[in-house]
Amino acid sequence: MKLISRIASLFLIPFLLTSTLAYAADDEIQDEDYYELLKTFAETYEQIDRNYVKDVNKKELMEAAIQGMLQKLDRYSNYIPPEQLTEFNESMQQEFGGIGIQVDIDTQSNRLIVISPLPGTPAFRGGVKAGDLIMEIEGKTTEGFTIRDAQDILKGRPGQAVSIGVLHKGDEEITTIPLVRELIKMQTVLGYQHKDDASWDFMLDQENKVGFIRLTHFSNHTADELRKALADLKEEGVKALIIDLRFNPGGLLTQAIEISDIFVEEGTIVSTRGRNSPERSWSAHKEGTYEPIPMAVLINRYSASASEILSACLQDHERATIIGERSWGKGSVQNVIPLDGEKSALKLTTASYHRPSGKNIHRFQGAKDDDEWGVMPNEHFRHKMSQKEIKDYFEDRRSRDVIDDAGPPESKFEDPHLKIAMDHLTDILAGGDGIPEEKPEKETTGDEKETVKADSKPDEEKAAEEE
Repeated sequence: MKLISRIASLFLIPFLLTSTLAYAADDEIQDEDYYELLKTFAETYEQIDRNYVKDVNKKELMEAAIQGMLQKLDRYSNYIPPEQLTEFNESMQQEFGGIGIQVDIDTQSNRLIVISPLPGTPAFRGGVKAGDLIMEIEGKTTEGFTIRDAQDILKGRPGQAVSIGVLHKGDEEITTIPLVRELIKMQTVLGYQHKDDASWDFMLDQENKVGFIRLTHFSNHTADELRKALADLKEEGVKALIIDLRFNPGGLLTQAIEISDIFVEEGTIVSTRGRNSPERSWSAHKEGTYEPIPMAVLINRYSASASEILSACLQDHERATIIGERSWGKGSVQNVIPLDGEKSALKLTTASYHRPSGKNIHRFQGAKDDDEWGVMPNEHFRHKMSQKEIKDYFEDRRSRDVIDDAGPPESKFEDPHLKIAMDHLTDILAGGDGIPEEKPEKETTGDEKETVKADSKPDEEKAAEEE
């Protein structure tokens, strides 16, 4: 084993040397310096492997070395090990093999409880309902199960059968429901609430014909979903539109560009600049542009990445009024580079993107509030939600997202951003200029001020050009 380790280290030096020298800048470090650094790395690896007081896992040791290098870069560059790669791909694509339910832990029974079945999925067709307790999976009790335990069992290859035993509300006996897993595509284009047939209602105000569309993520199929929703609204005679990008962490750069192109006829959508890649820019095309109805876009401090590309594009082209809070400030592009025969991956920041005006979006470390970063709502349309407003928003949102026989609930919560948008658009439709008499911007007290935590970073986007 020691001999194999030493041979491996001998091959490691020329391999790393060849890979690194291809990108080395001659005026920074000479070739021989690179060789010495890599030689030191290989010798360190060999010494640890041979002489450390305890046996070491070579795989874990190498992954730790990779993580150590990445820690010297930015927060968005990281290594995705084999055991996390599937979950990462699912989060980016918003699709997986499963039965189509959202679950949580019921605190009273300590059992899995169905938050909501997803429309059109095996669980939905099989009669699984919101509030059902999942008592069994494949005949085995779920007592003490975590959400992760349920995901590990219920997810699987499409076509595979699985059965669950549920306890419906008011029932005393468990109902066994046989299901067949399918490819579940998580909807990323949502409405305000569900219709009676469980489909989304995208028309928020029937009287004034104001549409409402929520984008939760920018996945492979978001643009197609959006086009369908816009077509439905057009058939209903939509006259104004609200796009909600709040709490949207981003996603695919290609989707942000494609969606921006739906609403903008001409001009630059976004440009990218990188050290080892040529500057690129994407422009809008008139063909396929949606009708020029008044638009408002809702953003908040958790709208990031692709959300900022879309909102910045619509703002710079004066295509929409931006309402809410200053966005997250993530103006960097990551390439997802397969490693080890696509068993793992490296997510590496390779470029920065800039809005059509050329202004910076990225919030660099140490950036201050008065620095230029992120997307700022239009003047007169800024409102920072308090912690209580955010809590009430999520409670209201969760209740409306559930598919329940009782239908959408009556809510006492008035969404401040949504109200501002509705007042703005209805005033425009009535012939006004849409500008409120008083600024709706809210001054927070010291107790209400909130900061974005570094460890609550949003999902990063996959670059348009993957290596």
